[in-house]
Amino acid sequence: MPKYVMWGSYCEDVLEKRTPYRQAHLDGLAKQKAAGVLVTIGPTKDLTKVFAIYEAQDEATVRQVVEADPYWQNQIWTEYDVKEWIQAV
Repeated sequence: MPKYVMWGSYCEDVLEKRTPYRQAHLDGLAKQKAAGVLVTIGPTKDLTKVFAIYEAQDEATVRQVVEADPYWQNQIWTEYDVKEWIQAV
């Protein structure tokens, strides 16, 4: 199955603004992981960017997953891009 990387940006004051949506976000990630769609996800240390790897049939599926996330829906993630990824090693 194809793999995709997602790079996104966080809003200003992310630690404060994400609080009401954090548990729903984490619950959704756990479901994605259990379903085999999400390989890994996490922020950069400075909390400005998010990086994720997904396994999905196509890019549209990844975009649907990202856009269903409470962080996207509530502007915690302010932008994102998805690219098909070739895992060399």
